[in-house]
Amino acid sequence: YTTMLYRALRERGHDVLMVSFKRQYPQWLYPGQNDKDPSKKPLVVEDAKYWIDSLNPITWLITFWRIRAYRPDLLILPWWTTFWALTWIVLGALYRASLRKPLVYICHNVLPHELRWWDRWLTRWVLGWGTEFIVQSREEQEQLMHLLPEATPKVVPHPIYDMFGRELISQDEARRLLGLPLSADILLFFGIVRKYKGLTCLLAALPAIKDQLPNALLVVAGEFWEDRQAYLAMIEELGIGDVVVVHDRYIPNEEVPLFFSAANVVVLPYVQATQSGVVQLALGCSRPVITTAVGGLPELVHDGENGLLVPPGDSGALSSAVIRYFSQGLEEMMKANLEERNSVVPWTTLLDAIVKTL
Repeated sequence: YTTMLYRALRERGHDVLMVSFKRQYPQWLYPGQNDKDPSKKPLVVEDAKYWIDSLNPITWLITFWRIRAYRPDLLILPWWTTFWALTWIVLGALYRASLRKPLVYICHNVLPHELRWWDRWLTRWVLGWGTEFIVQSREEQEQLMHLLPEATPKVVPHPIYDMFGRELISQDEARRLLGLPLSADILLFFGIVRKYKGLTCLLAALPAIKDQLPNALLVVAGEFWEDRQAYLAMIEELGIGDVVVVHDRYIPNEEVPLFFSAANVVVLPYVQATQSGVVQLALGCSRPVITTAVGGLPELVHDGENGLLVPPGDSGALSSAVIRYFSQGLEEMMKANLEERNSVVPWTTLLDAIVKTL
């Protein structure tokens, strides 16, 4: 997200300093294998400055002095987790006291998905240094205004991830490369597996889907941040092991087009969400999405046009939507709608909102 934003700002002619992390999280705290992108061709900013160590406050101060020397007209900070609270408080407070320029927070999540007792007051403390706020759904706008009544956040839905669209290949070729049957009706669950993403609901829906769609196959592609054994036990208990393929690993950039090329539909049954980069990745690859009507997702997935919406946590409604998608032949119509790009948000929309804060 931040890399795509940087590129869009540069393309518009702005001078941009990109500051990143030499260490994001301590390994003992990070639930995945590694917080570094293992892709052979990662999305990177070649001149990014890797100055910040999340565990070393000295680097926060050094980073501030370097930013101060750059004398920006605007500082943009992404916000999604209170792990960054102390770092952002130091940078935000020093920046506002010293330079007195606008500080814009782009709130991916105002509050974390798994809320803890300290998250609300830490978030209020951090965001209190901001002068402008950009959120990505009306629900998040209301949440931020509840925390900071004086704030006037702008709503800009998550822009599209279309960087892999030109790398798609034929469905048959992608399936051969992934070892998937050519004739299957493939459902793709993509991204890190966490409780709020609702994979258990999708697994619970599979027996009914399997009964009506004998060729259905679910591909789960993403690293498990939950107990994998609990999911495998559920698959065995439901008797759906023959229709589930699991890739428990971070999917590198060079393989992303393969999975989306192979899929007939992307299924993302979030229990709760603000926005979803995976939804925007699917739309950018012209793949219809079956998801839940939570957060800002209904602002991106238009029921019956580029996907289907169901209530969260309802495996019966989810199975019915999947069966309807295939039995009514909705795929081609929805793909055609996506090719017209009428339902996606370009990065220029976000840029316009940022520039207006100056």
